[in-house]
Amino acid sequence: MESGPAIFAGGVFALFGGGLLMWTAVRVRRGEPVADGVRPVVSATVSGAVAVLALALGLWCFTRI
Repeated sequence: MESGPAIFAGGVFALFGGGLLMWTAVRVRRGEPVADGVRPVVSATVSGAVAVLALALGLWCFTRI
């Protein structure tokens, strides 16, 4: 019964992190801005770091099952 919330949270973090990482990669590859009003390198770096962090949190949640 306790594994249900861990599976749900891990899935949410993994989907968010994967989607954000893919979106960031597509925007950078096309040369489009990741965030308005921010330098492209900084916005891509922060977005990529948040995506990797979300994926790591998802993996951590899945290890708690």
